[in-house]
Amino acid sequence: MKQRLVVFLIAALALLAAPLFAQQLGQAWVRILDLALLYVLLAIGLNIVVGYAGLLDLGYIAFYAVGAYFFGLLASPHLIDTFPALAQRFPNGLHMPIWAVIPLAAGAAAIVGVLLGAPTLKLRGDYLAIVTLGFGEIVRVFLNNLDAPLNITNGPKGLDQIDSLRVFGADMGQPLLLDIAGRHFELPSVTLYYYLFLALVVASVVLSLRLQHSRIGRAWVAIREDEVAAKAMGIDTRNLKLLAFGMGATFGGVAGVLFASFQGFISPESFTLQESVMVIAMVVLGGLGHVPGVIVGAFLLAALPEVLRYVGGSLQGMTDGRIDSAILRQLLIALAMVLIMLLRPRGIWPSPDRRSAEAVTGIPGTGKEAA
Repeated sequence: MKQRLVVFLIAALALLAAPLFAQQLGQAWVRILDLALLYVLLAIGLNIVVGYAGLLDLGYIAFYAVGAYFFGLLASPHLIDTFPALAQRFPNGLHMPIWAVIPLAAGAAAIVGVLLGAPTLKLRGDYLAIVTLGFGEIVRVFLNNLDAPLNITNGPKGLDQIDSLRVFGADMGQPLLLDIAGRHFELPSVTLYYYLFLALVVASVVLSLRLQHSRIGRAWVAIREDEVAAKAMGIDTRNLKLLAFGMGATFGGVAGVLFASFQGFISPESFTLQESVMVIAMVVLGGLGHVPGVIVGAFLLAALPEVLRYVGGSLQGMTDGRIDSAILRQLLIALAMVLIMLLRPRGIWPSPDRRSAEAVTGIPGTGKEAA
């Protein structure tokens, strides 16, 4: 118990100090940490759907888009400029506080998640993956074309001038000046966003772990291992699968709000199929169904492409510019993913329950043989 407490305190101090050290190297490094935390939040949400309930969702990024556009429409001048009636009613624009917009965006994403889950209740495996993939592409196409006859999403141009979030009166988009013991310190905007993202990630981890060890979490695991047996034991598979889609979508909606505020600009190109595949890769490579492993996988795969930007340029110079640095970066990421799966087929940090089940049965798998 004492060892766990020491590890927890060291990890907490490291997370709190990380942006302060990173900003000494430049704000770009803090920005990498911010984006990594956003992907951690996305991966934790997808882990509920894929890792806990065993529902392969290839359109998860659609919920990310719903949250981002929900906040973008409420926190940018687009609706005021497009609809004169709104301009008359809200002459100063729509500027909703964080405590209101995050629950509303989470609720909107959850409703979309349930609407996706309802027609797919009887689908499994590859068929479910194809339907959810199509759903994600439908949402992106809608966002790309809802600029006529009414300009709702501004189409491929996207939404800009999105408000930054305000927390306890502090504007996350402006640096915060601190006076400690007569010395002046400045926390840039990217560092403030880091602490906001970190707080929400910690809350999401606690919620996810509580769900995992609850009756609902155990029911999800039963559905993942054998849906027919779970239904025979009296588990309401229909409502629990809908709940998994809704809960996972909630995390995606919250992450979308944070992304829109952090970037200040969103467009349909930010929510492509490649993003969904990357989030799924984070869950699988980290350790399916294991929250610490998912966090490690998300952080590595989110930070690796940004770090490799500096390596890609050097490699491009070594080839006299014959190979594009972006292509080299993608190649290195793909090689890293292949090596991880070859060396750690269960993920970087697999669930201890699954490993113990395999040790008892001697059969590699998901652990249902021991059940």
